[in-house]
Amino acid sequence: MCSGGVRGDRLGRIFPEEVASTVNAVERRVLAVSSFGHLVSHYNMVAFPAVVLPVAAMLNMEMAAVVGLSFWMYFLFGATALPWGILGDRWGGKPLLLLQFAGTGLCGFAAAYYMDNPSAFAAALAGIGIFSGIYHPIGVGLVSKHIERISVAMGYNAVFGGLGLVLGPLGTGIVNWISGPQAAYVFLALFNFAGLLLMAVLPLPAPPVREKRAAASGGAGALTAFIVLISANMLAGIAYSGATVILTPYLELRSGGIFQALSSALGVHISGNLLAAVLSSAVYILGMAGQYIGGFVGERHDTRYTYLAFHLACIPAAFLMGIASNQPLVGLAMFYMFFMLGMQPAENTLVAQLSPPGLHHSAFGLKFIATFGMGSLGVKLVQWVESSWGVGAVFPVLGAVSVILVLSILVLIWQTNRRPAS
Repeated sequence: MCSGGVRGDRLGRIFPEEVASTVNAVERRVLAVSSFGHLVSHYNMVAFPAVVLPVAAMLNMEMAAVVGLSFWMYFLFGATALPWGILGDRWGGKPLLLLQFAGTGLCGFAAAYYMDNPSAFAAALAGIGIFSGIYHPIGVGLVSKHIERISVAMGYNAVFGGLGLVLGPLGTGIVNWISGPQAAYVFLALFNFAGLLLMAVLPLPAPPVREKRAAASGGAGALTAFIVLISANMLAGIAYSGATVILTPYLELRSGGIFQALSSALGVHISGNLLAAVLSSAVYILGMAGQYIGGFVGERHDTRYTYLAFHLACIPAAFLMGIASNQPLVGLAMFYMFFMLGMQPAENTLVAQLSPPGLHHSAFGLKFIATFGMGSLGVKLVQWVESSWGVGAVFPVLGAVSVILVLSILVLIWQTNRRPAS
């Protein structure tokens, strides 16, 4: 294996003991670079919701119209996953991760520069979506190829995606409060460029060390199970993208009592946008805990039933969020995101289990086309629901999507029970 030594020891310190004790220096480098890539890819996606209302004020546009500017970013984030995955199986992960960090950085600068032009701003956001879309088929594929304890590694990697969800609204909200939304996208660009430096310090192995898992068996049955799983991924993506694009403005609009209480207690006016960003970050911190716990639950129990249980828990919280406000709303949002994000290690492990190892990048490409490409319809769904029925109907509609999702997971369990489990 590649170098351990001081570099390996230092990397070991950033992992929990139960993970660090069972991974070697190559695995640590893969997990470190992949985890940072996961962090910034999600940071890029949730930075926008934190500036929806400030940009609406800047451009004198309705909130629903500003939300619509992000559609191509979310759509291309997922729709480009399969092409990136095919290229990853052919070229390896390293050049594509380099392209991710460079491309998103450049598009972040473009978004800042062209923010006063809605069409050009939307195009720059679309570019962020294209290059951020590299991460999931490439970074998650690298984890599945190089690391033995796949469910735990997926959980740890997912935590960094959750950290991106925390830092996205928080970092963007703070920079926006200090210098405005354009400065927030300059910061986003610099954050992505930091990935280039990390890859120089921690070079990735190429080609993959080994292919550890046999191709999924079962012929047509395995293919049917994979198709059902991809359908479930699409529904999960609709719920996820819809929830993340609306969460920060939803909290800002329906947490007025919290803003007033804090302003009165502190004797100063508190920015509603900044406080909503802080509350969103607190919600996503609980989501990170869910991802970490989900990785270990998926390793100890049947991954399919872990996937089912986490999505089932989202349903009542989503319906109750439609009528809640202030502290109860924040508590429900934390519960919802704990399980909505906590299911991700199980979901990714199922994709790895049901796909041939030599095509992991492509399989994850298909998965993330469904999750983030077709799942971007959640943005359009939110836009339509908010315009037609009001913002209070958004989360109950997402709860209805989760009901259909749970039914699809039950079909997956039935289908995979007809042959030996992977």
